[in-house]
Amino acid sequence: MRIANPIYDVVFKYLLDDEKVARLVLSALLGKEVLELQFRPTEVHHEAARPDATQLLVLRMDFAATVRMEDGAQKLVLIEIQKARSAWDVQRFRRYLGSNYASPENVYLDQEGKKHALPIVTIYFLGEGLECVDVPVLKINRHYLDVATGEEVKITDPFVEALTHDAIVVQVNRLKNRRRTELERLLEVFDQGLASRTDPHLLDILEENFPERHREVLRRLLRASAEQEVREKMDVEDDMLAAIRDQARESSDLRQVVADQAQALAEKDQALAEKDQALAEKDQALADQSQALTEKDRLIAELKQRIGQPPPGR
Repeated sequence: MRIANPIYDVVFKYLLDDEKVARLVLSALLGKEVLELQFRPTEVHHEAARPDATQLLVLRMDFAATVRMEDGAQKLVLIEIQKARSAWDVQRFRRYLGSNYASPENVYLDQEGKKHALPIVTIYFLGEGLECVDVPVLKINRHYLDVATGEEVKITDPFVEALTHDAIVVQVNRLKNRRRTELERLLEVFDQGLASRTDPHLLDILEENFPERHREVLRRLLRASAEQEVREKMDVEDDMLAAIRDQARESSDLRQVVADQAQALAEKDQALAEKDQALAEKDQALADQSQALTEKDRLIAELKQRIGQPPPGR
């Protein structure tokens, strides 16, 4: 089966715009059943390349979700998804997350009508992942600890929940045919090692190896591959990336020219400094030689004067 490649922003957004598919994907990632899901419109952020030509295209999507906890209770959370080609600019990720913490809309009302801040869970999909962590999916869970005893406190508190958050990092470049769990088998649809050799917009997937209860994800991506508008937007994203690479390459070439000129000037200044040093040493040598000659003339004069004087007592 050939499906659209969700490494592209337009395909990723198309995938999660379907509530049923989004609940399947998010439930698998969270390890909790997502009962209800409400998409919160957010902007797509496209950022320019950094100087070394690493691209950062950030797609941000927010969902208000009702999840079932381990004890059967239901909990309303805000799920923030950020998808990017690279993880190099942490400040941008923090800024997007900070906007959710600061938003007055991210609250819920309890049974008494009181407002409470929504707990936030962040999910990062990274094309090029973390340098030192070689796992496809990294889950960061908070734990409440009694500092005195080191024991875990099992009860959570709204104050702590509102000011801290769990996170999940999906490293697309670390998938590499890893299919150890059902989640990793689901994430096969992101494995770029399955990209078609003739068309990188598509992935080749064996449907029979895919978890049956998640096959709606495959069907959604199959439909995306047939959507003309989706295909055209993938072309636009390719063009944009190519333009960013060209711009970064030109900037890099210009910086190299400036660096070469600076190096040449530094070498010229060094040569002039060495020449000045040599001239100074030569001048010092001449001064020493002149002083030696002066001293020699003085000694000769003294000797002549002594020779010209009569012996004592005469």
